[in-house]
Amino acid sequence: MPVASPHSGLTIRPSARLVPWLRSWRTGLVPYDAVVDAVVEEIDGGDDIEHVVADLPDSWHPVSLAEAPALFSRIHPDDIRLILPAPGDPRGLPVKGPFTAAALGTGEAVIAGTVGLVPEITTHVSGSGDQWQSVTWRVYECGPVKPVPPVSPGEAEAELAEALHTATGQLVALDVARWRPELGVALTQLRRSEHGMDLPPGYDQRARRLYARAGVLERVLAIADGDAPGGAVNVHEAGARDAALRPLGAACRQALTAACNSTLG
Repeated sequence: MPVASPHSGLTIRPSARLVPWLRSWRTGLVPYDAVVDAVVEEIDGGDDIEHVVADLPDSWHPVSLAEAPALFSRIHPDDIRLILPAPGDPRGLPVKGPFTAAALGTGEAVIAGTVGLVPEITTHVSGSGDQWQSVTWRVYECGPVKPVPPVSPGEAEAELAEALHTATGQLVALDVARWRPELGVALTQLRRSEHGMDLPPGYDQRARRLYARAGVLERVLAIADGDAPGGAVNVHEAGARDAALRPLGAACRQALTAACNSTLG
């Protein structure tokens, strides 16, 4: 029986993986097969994740991502954008409509010309208890969507560094590592440069660095935001933790968006 799963079960948001590879392909720097390979591969060494595209125009059945190049083949790279909305922050989305509602519910989406795609991540559980994930990309007609004023990777990097410094001090004061011991491992990984997450050809080194850092930081946030085992965190501590993480989460979303949507060389 499939059950819904948050994006934190994957190495990085599906939309933040699809957008840069689609843009690189539309720039002529990689073949479409490379897009598919990069998106379906689980970077941490797990099994490949099945991706299908549903609700395509003039199609009654979902198709695999490998069978969907026609959906993107005439779109300019600049018209493919990552959107990471949050409650109270719907920037980059149409004012209303099914696409907007779905994107806000999931917290991520892809703008591709006049269509929007929203990933639905499902965790499947077999009778023997084995688990695996799949991603269904729902396609929505959304018409032309005016892009928000871009934030440069340099600006986003500076804001992320400041937010990380502030939040780290607050989390240390709250002793979050006592609630979540695995947080220390994630923070160690954050300090390394070889995160295994990279952008395709066409992106400069600053965008690559920002993408890798923000991708790992998302996993750190997911761990820090989790409920402590055994009820080791009380309501006051949880509220303080949430207050510390909120601006860092916003800076992280901005960093991923700035990296993925930055100008290709």
